[in-house]
Amino acid sequence: MKLIQRVGYYLTGFSIGLVMLIFFLNGKKASCSYFPNARVVKNISTKKIIFNSETARKAVEFRLDTTQIRDILKRGDVDFVASEQRKKPCGIYYITSVVENKEMAFTVKNCDSLATIIQIAKETN
Repeated sequence: MKLIQRVGYYLTGFSIGLVMLIFFLNGKKASCSYFPNARVVKNISTKKIIFNSETARKAVEFRLDTTQIRDILKRGDVDFVASEQRKKPCGIYYITSVVENKEMAFTVKNCDSLATIIQIAKETN
């Protein structure tokens, strides 16, 4: 069998495999979050998020609406040094993000079924 025939068979099989993957995964919300930051942020952003009275007041003070807060939690960076991820029963994560050229910091208590924002702060550099 010549090299060109081998390449042809390979490309044929590869093409059939791609078509099958596209067919089976069409419309699925498949994602791959392999890095620790991506896993934590995805885990928190998929849960119901609640506020305590202090954080609700701070959100109003900093002019943050729920859409901005969800965006911060979805795209933020987790500071694992400042976080207490192994705390029982719920891990506590320190998440930072930039909103309208201001660095915001959130402290989130991540439980099994919900995430509670326990502190909102504006970082000063």
